[in-house]
Amino acid sequence: MSDRIAGIVMLIVSIAFGITASSYEASFGDPLGPAALPVMLSIPAVLLSLCLVLKPDPDPVWVTGTPLFRQIAAVVLLIAYALLLDPLGFLLATFVTVTLLGRILLSGWLKSALSGVLMTLVLFVTFDTLLGLPLRALPAGLG
Repeated sequence: MSDRIAGIVMLIVSIAFGITASSYEASFGDPLGPAALPVMLSIPAVLLSLCLVLKPDPDPVWVTGTPLFRQIAAVVLLIAYALLLDPLGFLLATFVTVTLLGRILLSGWLKSALSGVLMTLVLFVTFDTLLGLPLRALPAGLG
């Protein structure tokens, strides 16, 4: 029953996400517009949600203990990333988020920090330079 409940919740969220995203408009960037990617993501989300509703796991096992804490910590970290992206700037917010996600996934500090640097640079170059989507690189007030 829990898979069906999760599937229904995700189905509602996915449909709402797709409908909301379809109204996005911008005067710059991608010729398809800012709605293209979110709408394309909502379609498989709807389909996967329907799979949970129509064919649930007959004996689901709920995660508990440390793995549950790590999952909750990752979700909280990603929400914090979304909220801090504008005030901290892309470079700092992304570096900190990727580094902390590495730690949540039990990587060492050095590997996590190196991953943070690499991912931050690759994502910044990809979005800002290659795709021409302007990102605030530095915290508000510095850049």
